[in-house]
Amino acid sequence: MVAIGLSAGGVARVRFALSCLWEVMAGVRVLRDPGRHAIHLPWANRVRPRLAEAGLLDPDAGLLRQLVPPAPGYLPDFLTPPPAGLAPDLDQELAVLRATPPETVRGQLDLCPGPRPAAVAALYADPDAGLRRLAEEIATYWRLAVARDWPRIRAVLDAEVFHRARRLAEDGAAGLLNDLHERVRWEGDALLINQRHCAAPDVPDGSGLVLVPSVFVWPSVLSIAAGDVPQLAYPARGVGGLWECPAEAPDALGAVLGRGRARLLAALDAPRSTTELARRTGLSPAGVSQHLTALRAAGLVVTHRQGRSLLSSRTAVAEALLGASV
Repeated sequence: MVAIGLSAGGVARVRFALSCLWEVMAGVRVLRDPGRHAIHLPWANRVRPRLAEAGLLDPDAGLLRQLVPPAPGYLPDFLTPPPAGLAPDLDQELAVLRATPPETVRGQLDLCPGPRPAAVAALYADPDAGLRRLAEEIATYWRLAVARDWPRIRAVLDAEVFHRARRLAEDGAAGLLNDLHERVRWEGDALLINQRHCAAPDVPDGSGLVLVPSVFVWPSVLSIAAGDVPQLAYPARGVGGLWECPAEAPDALGAVLGRGRARLLAALDAPRSTTELARRTGLSPAGVSQHLTALRAAGLVVTHRQGRSLLSSRTAVAEALLGASV
């Protein structure tokens, strides 16, 4: 059980952040043991051949794979430095990773059980060179396994932050923290996480706690207490439908609204960006924008800003139309 001391001042500094590195590390865990992450099997089956061809899944040579053990093994904390904010930037996160002090790298590798594989031993001996190699592997992994699907992943994460922000406004910190995951609860002045790790230190009033919604961390949670800023990565809502094909629009609704607008409403089962809607429906981004303008004017869609993105959602009227036309 992890118990992170979380005073009233600490709760006031809880923030959300999105992280490319968290998705990379959790995704590698999925590939190492896909049976524990059945929801992601369509993705894993699709990307595994590319990664294998690039040598990233080689158990003897791949540094990234060797550093990310199957659950519940220890994941060195330097692999997931605290993300800066809601606009994830892989290059920025890799720059922070490459700048990890050598003593931090060695100290956390000392916590890993068992003998060190050759690639990890080389990282231990020369952290600067090893971190450069690791950053290159992560960039390749991202290009082969994540980049193509990032718009749909990002849409799920943005929708999750929007939902949690509303929950915080409606129910306060207790309602937010006690609804994150079945293994997480906030009692008194502590955030309790049901995991097999050593107890975490209190959260200083000045540091806050970073909550990182993730798609690949499902179905568990991952926490980091080392360093100045504790982090908790938890599964985002909507992961269950991440790899599903979009629902078909009812013919009756298409006859009234037109096929394009009906398809957009069917695809808005969660808040989505114009780019994601274009990918899901096959319409051009310009066409999506034009249809959304008409649907907003008719009171069927609302649009809100989430960070740098504009996310559209169905209204209650649109939900009623879809339900009546099935």
